Amino acid sequence: MVNKKLWEDNHTDSINRMEPRAHFTSFPSEIDAKTGELGHTHFYQKLNGRWSFLFLDAPEYSPQDFYKTSYDYTSWDTIEVPGNWQRQGYGNMHYSDLWYNFPIIPPYVPVENPTGIYRTTFDIDEIQTDYQYILRFQGVDSAFEVYLNDTFIGYSKGARIQSEFDLSDQLITGKNMLTVRVFQWSDGTYLEDQDMWWLSGIFRDVELFARPVVGLYDFTVKTVFDDDYHHATLIVHPTVEYKGQNIHYQLEDNDGNTIFQEEQDSRESLVKKVNNPIKWSSEDPYLYTLAMTVYSGKEMVETIHQQVGFRQVEVKGNTFLVNGVAINLKGVNRHDYHPLKGRVTTKEDVEADITLMKKHNINAVRTAHYPNAPCLYELCDQYGLYVIDEVDLECHGFELTEDYKWLADNLDWEEAFVNRLKRTLMRDKNHPSIIMWSLGNESAFGHNFRKMAEYAKATDPTRLVHYEGDFEAEVTDVYSTMYTWLEHDSKQTMDQIASSTTKPHILCEYGHAMGNGPGNLKEYQDIFYKYDHMQGGFIWEWFDHGIESYSDDGRTYYKYGGDFGDEPNNGNFCIDGLLMPDRTPSTSLKEYKKVIEPVETRAFDIRAGIYELVNRLDFNSLDDYQLTCQFYEDDKLVAEKEQVIPDIQPGNAANIVISYPNAKQTKPEIRYTVHFTYTLKRATNWAKAGFEVTRSVFVYDEAIPTINYKGADSGNITYVEENGLVTVSGEKFKVTFDKVLGQILDSTYNGHRIIEQGPAFNLWRAPIDNDMYILEDYRNDYFLHLGHDMVRDVQYELKKDHFEWRMRSLYGTTNNSWYYDLTYTYKVFADGKIQVALEGIASGRKDNAPPMLPRIGVQMRVNRSLDKASWRGLGPHENYTDSCQSAYPGVFHKHIDDLFVNYVKPQANGNHMDCDWVCLGNDSISLHCKADKRINFSALRYEDADLEKAKHTVDLQERDYIILHIDQQQNGLGSNSCGQDQLDKYRCKFRDFTLEFELSLK
Repeated sequence: MVNKKLWEDNHTDSINRMEPRAHFTSFPSEIDAKTGELGHTHFYQKLNGRWSFLFLDAPEYSPQDFYKTSYDYTSWDTIEVPGNWQRQGYGNMHYSDLWYNFPIIPPYVPVENPTGIYRTTFDIDEIQTDYQYILRFQGVDSAFEVYLNDTFIGYSKGARIQSEFDLSDQLITGKNMLTVRVFQWSDGTYLEDQDMWWLSGIFRDVELFARPVVGLYDFTVKTVFDDDYHHATLIVHPTVEYKGQNIHYQLEDNDGNTIFQEEQDSRESLVKKVNNPIKWSSEDPYLYTLAMTVYSGKEMVETIHQQVGFRQVEVKGNTFLVNGVAINLKGVNRHDYHPLKGRVTTKEDVEADITLMKKHNINAVRTAHYPNAPCLYELCDQYGLYVIDEVDLECHGFELTEDYKWLADNLDWEEAFVNRLKRTLMRDKNHPSIIMWSLGNESAFGHNFRKMAEYAKATDPTRLVHYEGDFEAEVTDVYSTMYTWLEHDSKQTMDQIASSTTKPHILCEYGHAMGNGPGNLKEYQDIFYKYDHMQGGFIWEWFDHGIESYSDDGRTYYKYGGDFGDEPNNGNFCIDGLLMPDRTPSTSLKEYKKVIEPVETRAFDIRAGIYELVNRLDFNSLDDYQLTCQFYEDDKLVAEKEQVIPDIQPGNAANIVISYPNAKQTKPEIRYTVHFTYTLKRATNWAKAGFEVTRSVFVYDEAIPTINYKGADSGNITYVEENGLVTVSGEKFKVTFDKVLGQILDSTYNGHRIIEQGPAFNLWRAPIDNDMYILEDYRNDYFLHLGHDMVRDVQYELKKDHFEWRMRSLYGTTNNSWYYDLTYTYKVFADGKIQVALEGIASGRKDNAPPMLPRIGVQMRVNRSLDKASWRGLGPHENYTDSCQSAYPGVFHKHIDDLFVNYVKPQANGNHMDCDWVCLGNDSISLHCKADKRINFSALRYEDADLEKAKHTVDLQERDYIILHIDQQQNGLGSNSCGQDQLDKYRCKFRDFTLEFELSLK
C-alpha cells in the first residue's frame, strides 16, 4: 500500500469546508439591500491585493511553523491576489490540450509539486457573536490549506468552484494573520485536464464577510408554468440552521410594483401563484426582484434580494423547450482568459465579453470547462444569455492510456465526481439563465457519470442534464456531439443524426475557430433551422489564448504552446477563438454574427423589388428593429429611406416591396446595390439605439465590364530583343518579357516601375491552421509548394493594334506525374493596357493529383508604393468561398496594410472574392486589373513562404514589393483543425480552368 499525502487522497474532498450553498448577499435592511453594494452588508472585506509569498519546489520544503504568527516572513516576496503565479515570475508556463504533465498513476502526483505559501493580514474592529464570519475563495488551483492565527482552518480542492470556511471561532479583534498553502498538483488534477494553460494559485476573489447566524443559510428558487405557459408558480425552499424565524417575501417587477407579499415560517416552503408573469428568455431577459426579509420575533435579521426570471425548461418529444418553445442555441464556448493575467478576469472583463456576444447575436454560452465566477451568471441573467453550466471535470489524458474510462467507471472516485457537480449546482441553482447542467467534458463515460446525472435530476429536475461523453445519451436529456461532420463517407453526419435521434440534439462544440476559419458555418445553421430538434450549438471558442509578449524592439505579439520551453505541448492549438487576444473581433466572429442574424433577408424577385424577411428569433417579433434601405452606385450613397417591417412572428416570413431610385437612369459599368440595414430602435443594456444588428446587400443592377479592347495602331508600339529579353515600348510605358522564363520581368509607366515580376502561375498558399492534417501530404507527397515550369514554346509578334506574346508551359510539382498544360497569352496595347489570358489543361497522371489544391491563379510583384487598394467585389473584410456570408458586394478602399489580417500565428489571409476590378495605386501611379469573370485577389507585403515560416507576427519582415494574387479559385477554409474539412462544393480541384483579366498601367 502506497502512502497517500493529503493532496493525493481522492476521498478527502475537503476538511472543514462549509456545505455548498447558493451565492447570495445578506443585508441588514431593505434600504441597504436596494443599494446592492457590498459595503452596505453586515460586514465585508475583500482580501485581494498584495500578499506575502514564498514559492517552493515541493510542499515538504515548507518551513516549520510557516503558518504561525510568530514566524518571520519578512524575507518573502510579494504577489498579487488574485493572480496565477506563473504569470508573476514563478514556476513554468505550460500549455497542452490533453496531456497530463506527469505519469498517470492516480491519485498520486510528483514529489516535485510546486507550492505557493500566501500570507496576509486583516483587521477586525469588533466580533459579534450572533454572526458567522465566512472566508470565501472563488477559485484556487489546484488544492489548498487555510490557516488563521496559528490554527489550521481547513482544506479544499476543486480548482474552479468556491470554497467557504467558518472563521468565527478563530477570529480575534485587531490584526489577524491568514496563511494559505497552495499545491499545484493534487489528486484533483486528474479531474482538471482541460485544454488550456496550466496555471496555479489563488486566481479569483478572496472575501471575508458575515451573515446572521439565525438568517438564511441557503435557499432554492424555482418557477413552474401551467400547461398553457400563462401563469406560473414561484417556489422558494429556504434553509435555516435555527428555529423560530419568519420570512417575509415580497416580489416586485422592474418598475417597483409589488406583485405579492407573504410571510411564513422559515421552515416552510413558499409556493405562490403568479398570474401571467413576463417570461425570461435570452430575447427578453425580464427579471423580478424577490425580497426575503428574515425576522426573529419582531426583530429584523436580514434582507436578501434575489433576481427571479420566470422560465421553464423541459423536454417534450425530441425537442427541449424554454417556456414552451423549441429554441435555437446560437452559442459560444468561453474560457476565463486574460492575455497578461492568465485566468484572472474581473467583472468588467466578463461584462465586456457578454456585451460583445450580444452585439454579435450570440444567445448562449457554455462555461467550458468549469464553473465561472458568480458574476458571469448574474450578468447572463441580466443581459440574456442561456448558459450550459459545466462542472470542473475533464480527464482527457486518459484517452491515451487505452482505458479512457479509468476514473469515469471507477467507484473509488464516485464521491470526487459527484461532489464537483454538487458544489456547482448548489452555488448556481438560482440563476434563470442556466438551462442545463453539464457533467464535464471529455472524460469517457461510466458509473460515476450515472451517479452525477442521478444527483442532478433528483436535486434539480427543473433543468436538463448534458454531457457529450455519454455517446448513447443514456442519462442525458439531450444528445450532444462535437465537431460532427456535414459530409463524410464513414463518419457520422449531421443529417444522419437528424434522421435518427430520439432526443434533442446540440453541438456542444463546432466551428473550431483556429486561425483563418472556420468555414461552413452557414451549412450548420441551415440544419439547425431545418429541424426543430437540431437545436443549435456552441462555437469553439471565444478567445485566442495567446500570452502577451514583447519583441526586443517593443512590438507586441502573443506566445502559445512551446514558446516557454514547455514539453509536451500542443503549439498554437490554444489560438482558436473568435476574438484575438487583444479583444479584436476576428473575421470568424463577423461571419458568425451574420450567420445567426435575427432577421434573414432573401431576394424573392430582385427586378420587381420584392424581398422576403424571415424572423429567426424564437420568441419576439421584429418590432425591436428599424429597417433602412440604402441605395448605392458603387461606393456612392444615392438614396436612403426607412422601410416598415411587417409583423412577422418567430419562424415566419413575409415579403416587402421596395422601389429603386433612378431605375431608368443607370450608368454603364456601375454596380447598383441595396443595403438592408437593421438597427436597434431603442437602447438596450448592451447597445445604444441605432446599433447595427445585421446587414444584407443585393445587387439590383449592373453592367458587367467586358474586355474587348481595340487600341491604337501598332505603330505606337515597338519592341527590341537583347540578351534573351524582349522589351515592348509605347509612348509612356515599357514591358519587358523574358524569353527563357516566358514571363513578364517588369513594366514601367512614365518612368515608374509598376510590375516588378509576373504574373506567374501559382497553386500554393501559406497553410492555414485548418490545413494541419493535410499539410504533410501537401508538402511531402504532392510538394505543392515546389512548383516547376517547363517552358515548351515562346512566340511573339507585333500585330496591327497590339503586341502579342504567347507561351506554353508544363507546370508540375516535385516528383509528381500530374501537371497543368498552360498557355499564356499577353496582348500589349499602345496605351499601356495588357490583356492576360491563361488557360490550364489538367494533364498527366490525373489519378495521382491531390483531392484539393490551395488555389489556382497567378501572382505578381508590384511596386511597394502602390499602397492604396480599391476593388469592386466582396468586402470589406477578407472572405472565402465557405466563409463569405458577412461580406457583401460593393466598392471598397483600404490601405494595403489594412488588407493584412494579423493572425497570432501567421497564415494565408486577406482574400477577396467576386471581384471584377482591382486597383493598387498612390497619388501618381496605379495598376488596374479588370476581369470579365469574377476573380479573387489579395495584396500583401509578405510572400506565402514568409507567412509559412513565421511563428509569430513579429517574425515577419516586409518585402520591398507588394505580392498581388489574382486567383481563378481559392480553396475553402473548412474547420479541419477539429472537425469538418472543406465541403466538396467549396474545394478547389485539379481540373481545367481559364483565367482572363486586363492590366492597365497608369
